[in-house]
Amino acid sequence: MTTKHVIRTLSIAGGRLTRLAALPLFQGPEEVLVGGQAVIEGVMMRSPHSYAVAVRCPDGSIAVGEDYLDRPSEKHPWLRYPILRGLGTLGQAMALGIRALKYSAEHAIESAQDSSAAAKPGKKPEMSRWLMALNILFSLAFFIALYKLLPLYMATRLQSHYAVVGNLVVFNFVDGFIRIAFFLAFLALLAQSKDIRRVFEYHGAEHKVVWAFEKTGRMDVETARSATRFHPRCGTSFLLVVMVVAMLFYMVLPFHSFAGKLIGRLVLLPLIAGVSYEFIRFAAKSKGILWRWASQPGLWLQRITTREPDDSQLETAVKALESAMALEKARGGELVIA
Repeated sequence: MTTKHVIRTLSIAGGRLTRLAALPLFQGPEEVLVGGQAVIEGVMMRSPHSYAVAVRCPDGSIAVGEDYLDRPSEKHPWLRYPILRGLGTLGQAMALGIRALKYSAEHAIESAQDSSAAAKPGKKPEMSRWLMALNILFSLAFFIALYKLLPLYMATRLQSHYAVVGNLVVFNFVDGFIRIAFFLAFLALLAQSKDIRRVFEYHGAEHKVVWAFEKTGRMDVETARSATRFHPRCGTSFLLVVMVVAMLFYMVLPFHSFAGKLIGRLVLLPLIAGVSYEFIRFAAKSKGILWRWASQPGLWLQRITTREPDDSQLETAVKALESAMALEKARGGELVIA
């Protein structure tokens, strides 16, 4: 993978960080459930008080970065309250996801430079802060343009041609339908990229290893190989719930101008994210029809966002989980198998 491919993959992967927030929705105060994220040529695994990033190097070895992790509510008690706890969890997920992507990108760039005549012996490449900030800003701008600005513009254009779209309910339904269609089309387009297919394979490895651990308590390639790559705790379900909840919130916006509607949509983002978090949290704990409804669309979409991994990818995911759980045990976490 060249440095150019690393930066492109990093930019695309940066837009998918919110799925890390799915893990804390399902665990009680003393439980240790695991989850994670696919990164460039590797997997990040996390538990409530630790995380580890395992990256496959060109020579076949596995590099591991790990550290302890505190829940946001343990640092700031006010983040225990409804809505706010969701924002705290999402914020931590974003920061952790960026850290994991930075670690994997640095190893990918190092491997790309190893074969370059310009490489400086003994100097380990680092992803500069400005480049990471640029990628974050690009992801944010892309998100606003694709999922806020463009759907609103298209719905407004349809309103000028079809009077029925002027109805508040119909307008927001059309706006939401376009947004979801863009989301699905974007995922399908991503799946065509060779580099992103590798990330999706590691995504599948993450799911299979987590399933194997939750069902058997074992962390090995053989057990993970027979597990399914579809997992109901994937954050894709959360993203879809956010889009549906947003449609309901936008119906109460008092604005009629295009600029007012756009600003209202941006201002409501934190509240929508917090409410969506509370809905998923409630649905997950109920384990009934509501949870099946909330998680099923995400399971369908995982046919796009995951691919069957090979044994080397499974081994990398196993290494990440083993490292994270070793730290969790050292921290005093109780191993709870779902």
